[in-house]
Amino acid sequence: MTAVDRDSERYGEGPAEAAPPPRAFYNSRLGRLLTALLSVGLGIIVWQVLSLRYQPLFLPSPRLTLQAVGELWDDGTLLQSIGASLARIMAGWSLGLVIGIPVGIVMGYFSFVRRLLDPYIEFFRFIPPIAFVTLAVIWLGPGEASKVALILYTTIFIVVINTIAGVLSVSELRLRAAASLGAGRVQTLLTVIFPSTIPYMVTGARIAMGNSFLTIVSAEIVAAQVGLGSMIWTSRNYGKTEWVFVGIITLGLLGYSCDRIIRFAVRRLLRRYAVAV
Repeated sequence: MTAVDRDSERYGEGPAEAAPPPRAFYNSRLGRLLTALLSVGLGIIVWQVLSLRYQPLFLPSPRLTLQAVGELWDDGTLLQSIGASLARIMAGWSLGLVIGIPVGIVMGYFSFVRRLLDPYIEFFRFIPPIAFVTLAVIWLGPGEASKVALILYTTIFIVVINTIAGVLSVSELRLRAAASLGAGRVQTLLTVIFPSTIPYMVTGARIAMGNSFLTIVSAEIVAAQVGLGSMIWTSRNYGKTEWVFVGIITLGLLGYSCDRIIRFAVRRLLRRYAVAV
């Protein structure tokens, strides 16, 4: 040990801390982006190789699918289908959140309400929305109301169950601390239970969004003239497999984009909420 080290220890400074290890490139934002692009590129290459072994009717190539995108975009079919399907999904999904979150909070907070409504939740959540397509068309007509209602049906049970789980997971110590500070039931609900349940609400909303994309295809196939589901069904009737691929890929990209937007918006809102608090 040198004299400098001995002097440092004598005055309580201790040895110099080691510099933190450099961050691995693959963990950086650029590294994650390049990894994702590499994965997509490899998938397209595998798709191209497989398409060489089969007829276009069975598996169209990426080039043929890209040409189909241009055809559907030029005549306005693709853009019109995206707009119609996305509007229906957002309307039904938003209604499901507006209704499902308050119902889930009330059911989780009041045990009597939970016991009262739980049989209906547990019964209907196992019935797929496609089973109600015919009834939705009969009751609400072939217009937009039937599609929105099916998306609402898909969303609400997922949101309610996740919200109930969030309310029931709130620590009993936090509830007792709020009560000891003089908070009433409504104040406890707004200041303790609701903020603690937000992660569960977000999870329910994201899962419900995915299920909404599954439901819209079934609803549009049965009763719709415009939409991605209708476009896929029409493509099947004309034997245009590449158009079917365009519809499927578009649904995946839309779902991915919507999920990313939800995650970004929630992070911003939570950051603002934390600053405000």
